Amino acid sequence: MKKLILGIAIVSSTFAFAQKKDVNAQLQEANKAAMDAYNAKNYAVAAPKFMEVYNLLKTNGQDDKVYMYYSGLNHALANNVDEAIKIYTELINSGYTGVQTTYTAKDKAGKVATYDKATWDMLKKSKDYSDFKSEQTPSVEQDLYETLSTLLLNAKKNDEAIAVIEKGLAKYPNNAKLKEFQSTAYYQSGNTEKFVATLKEQLAKNPNDATNWYNLGVMQSKDPASVGEAEAAFKKAIELKPDFSNAYQNLVYTVIGDDEKAVNEINALRKDKPDEATKLIEARKERFGNSLPYAEKWHQAVPTDVNAVIMLKEIYTITKNQEKANEMKAKEAQLQGAAK
Repeated sequence: MKKLILGIAIVSSTFAFAQKKDVNAQLQEANKAAMDAYNAKNYAVAAPKFMEVYNLLKTNGQDDKVYMYYSGLNHALANNVDEAIKIYTELINSGYTGVQTTYTAKDKAGKVATYDKATWDMLKKSKDYSDFKSEQTPSVEQDLYETLSTLLLNAKKNDEAIAVIEKGLAKYPNNAKLKEFQSTAYYQSGNTEKFVATLKEQLAKNPNDATNWYNLGVMQSKDPASVGEAEAAFKKAIELKPDFSNAYQNLVYTVIGDDEKAVNEINALRKDKPDEATKLIEARKERFGNSLPYAEKWHQAVPTDVNAVIMLKEIYTITKNQEKANEMKAKEAQLQGAAK
């Protein structure tokens, strides 16, 4: 599951509608309840309360989607995935960016206060105010795309995730997270061709990403025509991350190849074509011998991995190193005994 990391600074607000005391009271009550729940990390309670604030404001002519954003984010934190997806989708489709402009000015006493745009412009005509400043808050649009993509991927809604990711990348083509999510979405949806293409694209930009080299190797190893490329990709991953046990493991299996198929072919030839069977036996022995350095590195990286020990035992047996095979057999028994 993709980890959902959400950074937010939610601030309480003061509301005032002329001659609408009941509305003000409702707003203050809902906003306080939302803030109290959020600060207490009770996100499931905070989410609908922030939406209540949004709806009250909208009913009274203020479509301030920051409160919808707060609601969606709290739904995500509460793992209310469907509600969070619904809200984040609406925010993106509405063009919401989260950018807000604040207007400040300093009075004669030196106090700096925040004003709405109309009042701020009016105060500029007064000699009693100075130091007029306007500042914009950062955009959260990339965060919206990243979070919605994560939610959709975790919900296994891969086709929807791909659509959102592609829309996000059209606006932010250098967003590394969206590129990573795109690879995941293609992989989860079974679109291996596009998955491999995105991996290669990412590696062209960052050739020092061991995980992407490993993932590329895994995909290439599935096709007999690209086994050589897979071996190279695994070796690159190991070069970048010398203790990458999964890369060693997959490299061992890739070098050995389809051993069940090889054994079946040997058995089929033993009786009628023993010379051909012998050639295949020697070729098999050579493949296992070639895999040995990687199997030893795999075991070295994770000494307690019984699978590595079993593989080494088999390799030593096939390559006629009985002393080492016995050593691995004893190690296997030790690890299996410790696991009981």
